[in-house]
Amino acid sequence: MKLREVKEILEANVIVGEDKLDMEVKTAFGADLMSDVMAFAKAGSLLLTGLTNPQVVNTAASRKIAAIILVRGKEPSSEAIDMAKDLQIPILTTKYILFETAGILYNKGIVGCLKKVESDFYK
Repeated sequence: MKLREVKEILEANVIVGEDKLDMEVKTAFGADLMSDVMAFAKAGSLLLTGLTNPQVVNTAASRKIAAIILVRGKEPSSEAIDMAKDLQIPILTTKYILFETAGILYNKGIVGCLKKVESDFYK
């Protein structure tokens, strides 16, 4: 699915990355803990989160995330916007909560970048 379609189905606004809307995306990962994003998110995935600070953009860049989708109507900080522009990482914002955003995307064919965590991962 193209990022443009994600924008439409989530009724999202593009904050950064209008020129990247023809990018293909197939997977997503949702989290507010950036340590979980570092551990589990895969390159090329959408990152669904409610965090709006520059650390989200930095984490997305390090994991080669395709785009950041901010949920619950959150708006990124000006520092995050500037960083996303510099790193060319799209940021979109939707009023849907994280759970609904994930469900809508899943229903349209976007799958999680992993199905489950091995039982001993956090030990």
